[in-house]
Amino acid sequence: MHLGVDSFVSSVTDPTDGRVIAPEERMGHLLEEIALADQVGLYSFGIGEHHRSEYYDSAPSIILAAAAARTENIRLGSAVKVLSADDPVRVFQEFATLDLISKGRIDLVVGRGSFTESFPLFGLDLADYDSLFAEKLDLLLQIRDNVEVTWSGRHRPALNRQGIYPRPLQDPLPIWIGVGGTPESFARAGLLGLPLMIAIIGGEPRQFAPLVDLYRRAGAQAGHPPEQLKVGLHVFGFVAETTTAAADTIYPGWNEMFTKISRERGFARPSRQQFDATAGPNGAFFMGDPKTVADKILRVSEQLGGVDRLSLQMTNPRLAHSDLLRGIELLGTEVAPLVAGA
Repeated sequence: MHLGVDSFVSSVTDPTDGRVIAPEERMGHLLEEIALADQVGLYSFGIGEHHRSEYYDSAPSIILAAAAARTENIRLGSAVKVLSADDPVRVFQEFATLDLISKGRIDLVVGRGSFTESFPLFGLDLADYDSLFAEKLDLLLQIRDNVEVTWSGRHRPALNRQGIYPRPLQDPLPIWIGVGGTPESFARAGLLGLPLMIAIIGGEPRQFAPLVDLYRRAGAQAGHPPEQLKVGLHVFGFVAETTTAAADTIYPGWNEMFTKISRERGFARPSRQQFDATAGPNGAFFMGDPKTVADKILRVSEQLGGVDRLSLQMTNPRLAHSDLLRGIELLGTEVAPLVAGA
């Protein structure tokens, strides 16, 4: 199993002195984090996409280009690219260019996103939430598989034998489907034979087993070989010297993030009790000392019938840069070897 890190590039208030880190300094910190992930042997680093004031990742391909120029081995990708709100032609061109810059180290993970700000921002109708993604995914896959494309749909002008350039170094460019918890999304990924990246943000990971089974059965019925049906997990968590230290370091920022989201969406205010339960052995958060995190990764992989990749999302608005660097170091130097040696 391959391990990596995902980041939503949140704005950060330094917990030691209450100073808000300037955006340009935060970007510098992010590039240091990606470089360290490369140095300690982690497999991947992904950048999310949001169009909100508390995040700096609205243009992930630009961030990934900077990272590609500063790294040598680590795979880089989207986590996720909000395909519904973008033009598949431009998405392919940007990530094909990234693939050339990185010499073949790019993964394009596409999804619909868990926030809706991009819809009004780009003049899109939320009523088209499903049809936008389905149509744009179809076009993106046609572009990947054909240099010249003839295509027509509802949400974009037609293409008539038009060439899409540049072409990536990897052939084909790896395209993953990012999903939440809807059976239709799992079945669609399986029918298309595309690798699956599951965002687990609540509940218990083992509850996804029937959906993963649905994905694999749909893929098999469509004639795709088992090795093509890869499963990845995008999970929230943190690694520290002790499990108590991991939880205490992450909780203040988690509480800030989810208090804001709960207020926006009309949910109950989050609590420390809820956080501790979700960070427990069966919860969605992968939190703790290296052995605790490694054991949980292996246990969840077994529960889901085998996982090919896991990315730990450690974005936090009150996490010191030094603590995040240490978490990345522990993930690469201690958790990854434990997982690989199991």
